[in-house]
Amino acid sequence: MAAPKAKPKSTPANVRQADAGPELIPARGKACEVKVGGKSVRLTNLHKPFWPELGITKGDLLRYYLAVSPYLLPHLRGRAMVMKRYPNGWNGPFFFMKRTPSGAPAWLKTCAIEHKSKSIIDFPIVNDVASLLWVVNLGCIDLNQWYATCEDYNRPDYVHFDLDPVPGADFARVRQVALHVRDALAKLGMKSYPKTTGSKGIHIYVPIVRGPLQKQVWGFAKRFAQAMEQLYPDLVTAEYRVARRPAGRVLVDYNQNAWGRTLASVYSVRAKPGATVSTPVTWDEVEGGVEIEDFTVLNVPARLKEKGDLYRPLLLNRGRFDLSKLI
Repeated sequence: MAAPKAKPKSTPANVRQADAGPELIPARGKACEVKVGGKSVRLTNLHKPFWPELGITKGDLLRYYLAVSPYLLPHLRGRAMVMKRYPNGWNGPFFFMKRTPSGAPAWLKTCAIEHKSKSIIDFPIVNDVASLLWVVNLGCIDLNQWYATCEDYNRPDYVHFDLDPVPGADFARVRQVALHVRDALAKLGMKSYPKTTGSKGIHIYVPIVRGPLQKQVWGFAKRFAQAMEQLYPDLVTAEYRVARRPAGRVLVDYNQNAWGRTLASVYSVRAKPGATVSTPVTWDEVEGGVEIEDFTVLNVPARLKEKGDLYRPLLLNRGRFDLSKLI
């Protein structure tokens, strides 16, 4: 006589299982537990207003990140995540957290990075949807990943510039400087990729062959920014000291390549009015007058479905510039 088949284990009613789409998180309720990729994540305070003036809740923020996760996660995998937590929404108090807090799920991967003080900090790594939900549930509105993968965290695989307007400079001037930076990089043989910061400026990334140390990459970025200042003294400043920056210029900020510094990730929501998103754009869009406010949590998922990931070249092995030729 054949043994009776074991009954499949039932999933508790309060645990939602689904593909990693926005529907995974219920539209109503204060909390839920979701199971994705075999991992369970408890999501809390879903009803809390994160942009009360727009009617956007913490649950909406989580659903946004679920919607863009297929495009976002490849850019985060294997990299330490610096957490910037806004427990009460975009305009509330925030604090930075590097070390993975106690009580983190056992399945969460971490990256141990030794700092100059010789202390070792275990950063969380966002490798999958469950990890992404866990980090955002902590109140992380924007995501800030390390500039190199954990396996070799002192050797970046991109160099980047943060174009930030000094008081007196508008976004039109930021776009103008971005085009000058693009052209100057192209003369060096470097193909660059712009994205809006979601805040005030434009980020420009160049994928590089991993090899030079972080300090060498930073040194190149500094020399490049200073050269831009010399070429366009009425437009550009490379002065890092705030009090000495001339009004009306655009800072070509090289120092975000320094040890432990990070920029808001691609597709990262920003803690700004309008729930704006740091969004890749084409150089044609920069020339055409793109604005920061063009991209928000409400329209970026649809843009991604239409255009795909414009930052995919940052993930590929081919097309990377060998920076060791210049340092």
